[in-house]
Amino acid sequence: MRLHDFLDYQARERAEADFAIQGNRRISYGKALAETHRWANALVSAGLQPGDRIAILSKNSIEYILLYLAASKAGLVSVPLNYRLAPAEWRYILNDAGAKIVFAAGEYPQAINPIRNELTTVERFVAIDGPNAAGWEDFQGWMAGQPTTPPPSLVTTDHDLFQLYTSGTTGRPKGAMLTHRAVTTHFMQMGLAHDIRPGERLLLVAPLFHVAGLNAGAFPCLAVGGCLYIQADFKPVEVVRALSEEHIAIAILVPAMIQACLTGVPDVAERHYPDLRLIHYGASPIAEQTLRRAMEVFGCEFSQGYGMTEMSAAITILSTADHRRALAEKPELLLSAGRPILGTEVRIVDSNDNPLPHGVVGEVIARGPQMMKGYWNQDEASAMALRGGWMRTGDAGMLDDEGYLYIQDRIKDMIVSGGENVYPRVVEEVLYQHPAIAEAAVIGVPDERWGETVKAIVVLRQGMTATAEEIMEFCRGKVGGFERPRSVDFIEALPRTPSGKVLKRVLREPYWAGQQRRVAGV
Repeated sequence: MRLHDFLDYQARERAEADFAIQGNRRISYGKALAETHRWANALVSAGLQPGDRIAILSKNSIEYILLYLAASKAGLVSVPLNYRLAPAEWRYILNDAGAKIVFAAGEYPQAINPIRNELTTVERFVAIDGPNAAGWEDFQGWMAGQPTTPPPSLVTTDHDLFQLYTSGTTGRPKGAMLTHRAVTTHFMQMGLAHDIRPGERLLLVAPLFHVAGLNAGAFPCLAVGGCLYIQADFKPVEVVRALSEEHIAIAILVPAMIQACLTGVPDVAERHYPDLRLIHYGASPIAEQTLRRAMEVFGCEFSQGYGMTEMSAAITILSTADHRRALAEKPELLLSAGRPILGTEVRIVDSNDNPLPHGVVGEVIARGPQMMKGYWNQDEASAMALRGGWMRTGDAGMLDDEGYLYIQDRIKDMIVSGGENVYPRVVEEVLYQHPAIAEAAVIGVPDERWGETVKAIVVLRQGMTATAEEIMEFCRGKVGGFERPRSVDFIEALPRTPSGKVLKRVLREPYWAGQQRRVAGV
């Protein structure tokens, strides 16, 4: 199936049902289909050919969703831009993708203007929410007079749908090409995992430029006839209000968001959440005390996803049943990333791609129908990542006898201290047990004797104190001597990607400037 096939079907079956709500705006499935046809015809009338790339720079909005669907109908490939990046990074992505049109909303047309002359392939600039930017076409005027019937289309399931750029935690981002077949298969995988039901509301606060908001949230919901309740960005008070007052059934959040809701909204525990039945989280594990508190406050089920852009979103799910089991009898399951989603296989291999037995740490590789086709214009990187038909995740992990995946860390983040491998996540899990620590990250820093030693970088809970010596002593006996932090830094917030992953590269930079990390592979 193709992305827009789901809208065609749901608009036929439930034309008057809510498609999306944002603030005091709402749009039905029937209206969404008509608007999608107008926008798709405008794209075709602009001279775009099937396979051309269009870029979108915006916070979450109804228009964002409709643009994705219109591009699908016109046979185009959507390239969403992370609005948190710098203009120089937008320039790199736009030129690398060869984008023909840039659609931007809010303040972003003005932010793009200084680099316009450096965008070598962009032919038109369209402001989504009005003609307030000099030199930008008005979106509504651009579509004026377009018919509400679909344009001719020869799009197949094997055509590219999205070109999603990796977060660039290790360097230049790469454009992962995802086909209609891969993405729509993933909708069904996630729909089964979440048990999304027609008419239910899903809170969309995860950004639509990221697979969490796009392929794990928005479109799996719409595929079954659900309704998106859209928030432009994350504000804890607004999220809690929506969960309580707006009949939200499902929310997709990262653990840092859950923590912010619990600690930053004074009346969160006094409110009621009658319709909320599932909070799905990802990007990082959740501390057991945070999870227990969240389950008590929100009174709903929880599930966790582990995945990556190159796999459309999810590889494994720690299900609601797994969470109940963890809290009842097996708390170590909360450290797991769960088991593979439908149609997906996971293996653990050594540096020569030999499969490893259960309980042995190696690189996590995965394959499934949701896997990317490859990286745009990077044949060598694609061949390396997809070697043997398996996607290399770059994560170190192991499988237990029940098939649960345990992620140890990013391979590139592994610390080698005196010849011993230290997986930061193991140490971070101990740090999160300290009552004064809200967030923690562990990195290796240079040491003349040991090559690297372990440093903890922590964010303290509001109103609480702890010294470096207290934290280092807290870890004694809970991890091996070579794993115990030898220094602790305190900061106000950890740098993160939009999906909530900690940017270890940013944390390491001050300590490794002018030096080379001496870290071996798994």
